[in-house]
Amino acid sequence: MQEWASQLCENRQFGSKMTDSKYFTTTKKGEIFELKAELNSDKKEKKKEAVKKVIASMTVGKDVSALFPDVVNCMQTDNLELKKLVYLYLMNYAKSQPDMAIMAVNTFVKDCEDPNPLIRALAVRTMGCIRVDKITEYLCEPLRKCLKDEDPYVRKTAAVCVAKLHDINAQLVEDQGFLDTLKDLISDSNPMVVANAVAALSEIAESHPNSNLLDLNPQTINKLLTALNECTEWGQIFILDCLANYTPRDDRESQSICERVTPRLSHANSAVVLSAVKVLMKFMEMLPKDLDYYGTLLKKLAPPLVTLLSAEPELQYVALRNINLIVQRRPEILKHEMKVFFVKYNDPIYVKLEKLDIMIRLASQANIAQVLAELKEYATEVDVDFVRKAVRAIGRCAIKVEQSAERCVSTLLDLIQTKVNYVVQEAIVVIKDIFRKYPNKYESVIATLCENLDSLDEPEARAAMIWIVGEYAERIDNADELLESFLEGFHDESTQVQLQLLTAIVKLFLKKPTETQELVQQVLSLATQDSDNPDLRDRGYIYWRLLSTDPVAAKEVVLAEKPLISEETDLIEPTLLEELICHIGTLASVYHKPPSAFVEGSRGVQHKRLPGSAGSGESVESPDTVSAAGVSDAPPAVIPSQGDLLGDLLNLDLTPPATTGPPPPATSGMQLGAMDLLGGGLDSLLGGDLGGSSAMGAGFGAPPAATAASFTAPVSGGLDDLFDLGGGVGMPMGAYSPPKTVWLPAMKGKGLEISGTFSRRAGVIQMEMTLTNKAMSVMTDFAIQFNRNSFGLAPAGPLQVLTPLSPNQSIDVTLPLNTVGPVMKMDPLNNLQVAVKNNIDVFYFSCQYPISILFVEDGKMERQVFLATWKDIPNDNEAQFQIKDCHLSSDAASNKLQGSNIFTIAKRTVDGQDMLYQSTKLSNGIWVLAELRVQTGNPNFTVCLKCRAPEVSQCVFQSYEAVLKN
Repeated sequence: MQEWASQLCENRQFGSKMTDSKYFTTTKKGEIFELKAELNSDKKEKKKEAVKKVIASMTVGKDVSALFPDVVNCMQTDNLELKKLVYLYLMNYAKSQPDMAIMAVNTFVKDCEDPNPLIRALAVRTMGCIRVDKITEYLCEPLRKCLKDEDPYVRKTAAVCVAKLHDINAQLVEDQGFLDTLKDLISDSNPMVVANAVAALSEIAESHPNSNLLDLNPQTINKLLTALNECTEWGQIFILDCLANYTPRDDRESQSICERVTPRLSHANSAVVLSAVKVLMKFMEMLPKDLDYYGTLLKKLAPPLVTLLSAEPELQYVALRNINLIVQRRPEILKHEMKVFFVKYNDPIYVKLEKLDIMIRLASQANIAQVLAELKEYATEVDVDFVRKAVRAIGRCAIKVEQSAERCVSTLLDLIQTKVNYVVQEAIVVIKDIFRKYPNKYESVIATLCENLDSLDEPEARAAMIWIVGEYAERIDNADELLESFLEGFHDESTQVQLQLLTAIVKLFLKKPTETQELVQQVLSLATQDSDNPDLRDRGYIYWRLLSTDPVAAKEVVLAEKPLISEETDLIEPTLLEELICHIGTLASVYHKPPSAFVEGSRGVQHKRLPGSAGSGESVESPDTVSAAGVSDAPPAVIPSQGDLLGDLLNLDLTPPATTGPPPPATSGMQLGAMDLLGGGLDSLLGGDLGGSSAMGAGFGAPPAATAASFTAPVSGGLDDLFDLGGGVGMPMGAYSPPKTVWLPAMKGKGLEISGTFSRRAGVIQMEMTLTNKAMSVMTDFAIQFNRNSFGLAPAGPLQVLTPLSPNQSIDVTLPLNTVGPVMKMDPLNNLQVAVKNNIDVFYFSCQYPISILFVEDGKMERQVFLATWKDIPNDNEAQFQIKDCHLSSDAASNKLQGSNIFTIAKRTVDGQDMLYQSTKLSNGIWVLAELRVQTGNPNFTVCLKCRAPEVSQCVFQSYEAVLKN
């Protein structure tokens, strides 16, 4: 519609003396017949008027397709205005009338050779817009001529036409060699032709990410930079976006490009400015920070960003969203520009909130006084959302700039005294965070907070206040009364408040056991018996069980020292931030989401990274290609050949990995009624001692038997782990897990010692580690990453070390693994190279996992399938091994192996020798068939293994030996 309107507007420059609005006002009946007659008139003027009426009817939605042959007949004209109108009609109706549209082909071919370049360009532009397969093949020859036309206007139009044609029929474009012609146009003498060629190639490359169409090299980059100075603003944007996809060879080339792009920062078009900023932000990653030019570039980046904030509000918002990303990556760029982010009274709310966010990010000791004065002013505004965000911002300042904390708390108390309901509630929420950040420093304000208890009606504020009362119960004389007042309407509270109230009352009970027995019994009963919420019920049961079995442990768990909260809780995760920086000036930078999150399908979505942290630049295999490697009916090409492993490992990105692939299979539940989950309620506390107090009163009954009997817990990772119930029911009987060995000695780990083993429990592969701190300093910020390995082993989540590791302290960590990571053949096959990061350094070590952890639960083959597969696998793939000193019967051996997912299909006895036929299946789909021979009285077993991937046989034999001999 916009294209039609713009074309109509364009027509005015060709002599329309009067307004064209009259064409849209007719409501006559039988109009089609009249138009048909006018279109076939001999008078040119009448013909033109008729076509205008047709276009007007088409624009307002009337169906004028019946006039197709009559309008097409009007193409044979020298009048450029009339030709434009006919082409416009043709673009719209060619799809619904493909057979008629072929009539126009000859005219296109003829127009592409017209002496007037405007007509040649018009013909080629229209050709690209007619999305009819039947016609496209006729248009190849005219397009080829136009791509080599002497007039740059025609060439630039033809370049865009190639991209449109590629969208309709990609194979045709490749076969006709148009892509090579398009690449040649990058060297064109006209900058607009270069820009359009780049735009067309970029669009085609986006839909075919692996095509390497834009083969950027220093020579090409030089041509693009030359064209950059002379083409139009939108051409500049295409070129800058293309430059942003280039990775310079070294810092010198990077600096050279930056110097030539910098003048674009002063452009009047904000899109050009943001595209230039994107290029500079990317290439700055390669510049050494001690370089003089680096500092100069930082200074040059600030003014254009500031200038963007003087535009209209919508542009300001886009600029602010981009600045938010830039400030997170390089706060030094705008550290002296705080004042431009101060809120103006007439700013729309969406601009105000963005400015506030950036103010907090730029807050530092140098400007905190100025910022706080502004924020206090904002807190008295009339806009409720803005006031809430301002109060929250004061709290964030306190957490970020320690020197300002006291002043921030004082400001918050002043705001609480205003008694404005929503101000008080926001203040209480942020004061809770300040208590977490600075324990035992500002608790004197609790009395003031308690005075406002009755005015709290928002869940977050109520939850924050309950947390404060529970956490500092020993300092509040009437803490039990305060919490009891919340308990009266327990079922009407939100889940957030209910959970907080449950925890707070348990804390209170552990601190003042004699006074709060009834209160804790009441809340546990409400949470476990009267609640439908599984989270609340589970937490209630955990607390009840803890209190009833081990009060001292309960105290250690519930009243444990809490880690300090971080300064910036809302920073974008680093890898996502890098990707968003590469998308500055696009929708991704406004949404703060990667394109894959809002672009439908995978087409056109490429994950981009900044050059400084892009690793080795090798592509990571997708999980699909990995898992496809082991389909059982085709001979599995187990694993790609080994490359530079050390290089790969050193280039690992050690940010906590996102969970990849499907979650681990859900573990089956078991009924715990028979073992009395709650162990007689809290009766065991009667004579117990809880941290020196023997005054835990009597009278706590167990929850009703029905509740206990119906309560289920997961076999692994749930309550039975916590309380050591069930005796390892989740692990199949006899499942073998090797003892822990030292993987990283303290000498190599700068005081960090890591020992560990691998296991498979209930279908989930686990890496069990003990981390020991033998250094003199606290260790924090642990993360783990695996190098590519033979079976795609990868962490299924981040390394969960939730508390700092103090000197001489050890901690046991279980890391769930999956097998959807990148694959590369290792030597030996079961070798795993690991990188572990903490606040001190990154450490590398290798370990070997038993291949039995990859044996899956559905590895039992049908007898007939086993027989057919055994015959089908070549005899060359058979390997025979001896297992010595194994004093087991064949049945005992079979049971033991089944615990590790090696299944016996059949058994037969020949001359006193038992023959067990067994199958097992690896996680990547490789089947291993075995014949185990056990001679009565002979401690030496023979095992024959057959497999389509014989390289795994040695590892499988090692697992047989380990399982049977341990």
